Amino acid sequence: MDIVAIVMVALGLYLAFKLVGFLLKSAMWLLVLAGLYYLIAPLAGWPVPW
Repeated sequence: MDIVAIVMVALGLYLAFKLVGFLLKSAMWLLVLAGLYYLIAPLAGWPVPW
């Protein structure tokens, strides 16, 4: 294999892991915000989605 191909594969794997980490962090924050809304909405008189 050419050295450029090896570098491109390594860079692609690195970026894929970074993207998966970003998506998991985003999902975690979305769950945290949804949980906070679930707890605060009835107390604040906000519309509840159920």
